[in-house]
Amino acid sequence: MHDTLSSLVERAIAGHHRPLEFYLREHSRLPGSRPNFELANDFAYLLAAASAKQRDNVLSLIYTFASHDGILAADDVQSEFIILCGVIAAGACAATQSEWREQVAGMLCHYACSPSGPIREAVATAFQHLLSADASMTMSYLSQLATSDSFLQQRAAIASISESRLLYGTELAEGALQLQRTVLEHILQVPVSERKCEDFRILRRTLGYTLSVVAAALPAKCFAFMRECAVWNDSDINWILRENLKKKRLAKYSQEIAVVTELLT
Repeated sequence: MHDTLSSLVERAIAGHHRPLEFYLREHSRLPGSRPNFELANDFAYLLAAASAKQRDNVLSLIYTFASHDGILAADDVQSEFIILCGVIAAGACAATQSEWREQVAGMLCHYACSPSGPIREAVATAFQHLLSADASMTMSYLSQLATSDSFLQQRAAIASISESRLLYGTELAEGALQLQRTVLEHILQVPVSERKCEDFRILRRTLGYTLSVVAAALPAKCFAFMRECAVWNDSDINWILRENLKKKRLAKYSQEIAVVTELLT
């Protein structure tokens, strides 16, 4: 499969992208429960490798794939996969081509608001590529998203940083905790009547696991923050805390969990 994909990518970069699109659609695993993210990542790495020598053509291909956004029908899940591939590839290529990062970050901010769950997941993956290449710059973009009025952009910020392999250093882990704080404090200011929309429910579901990822990397400070959150007495934030305390990654912190749970009762 990899040789076929590599050959098709070469042809697409040269201007013949239809065979590659057909191949990606055919192997997208859609309709289905989960898109073929392995294939999307393979495609992204091939484009990133080619971007050094064929920068303009690679960037053109990425935006060709992204242009499907304007013609995406509600039930056209295979076109969703083409966009998904373009989004992940944008992040992977910008990780190697620093001059692309600003415009790619703008693209990711746009797709963070996509009605498609898989595309929103692709945005998080793309930002993770950028975090691996330039954590400081990428955190500045994620901080902007976290302070956005868009629940889906807030969701992109916390989903992007809440990846265990990225939080090995204290500085990035503390940045991740700050993003959680920013978003949760914003929720406190949102009237309950404005929390009924689907975008808020998507954000809440994401917060239902991201705090535990940060807690596993930075337990003392994150559990202290959870204790603070528990006394806010907000029903949605209480639900978020309970969901995170259930996660297996926190099972060894039974005493800390008990303290937060007691504050919630």
